[in-house]
Amino acid sequence: MARGILSFKHEDCKGCQLCVEFCPTKILVLDKNKMNEKGYNLIKVIEPERCIACGFCANMCPDSVITVERVRE
Repeated sequence: MARGILSFKHEDCKGCQLCVEFCPTKILVLDKNKMNEKGYNLIKVIEPERCIACGFCANMCPDSVITVERVRE
């Protein structure tokens, strides 16, 4: 089964949480303790080992902040 490694361009994130809403494994959350330079809270991965590399988060992001790298185990 494929697994994903997510990377974020945090400086462009606006904290809209569309990625959080559409993640089927619910591994993304809004980090209320970290902000980018524009004052938006950042998204973080809470259980990276559960990522299935579906790409929904990257596809839903209106600002192309997320990149999903597929890896095989």
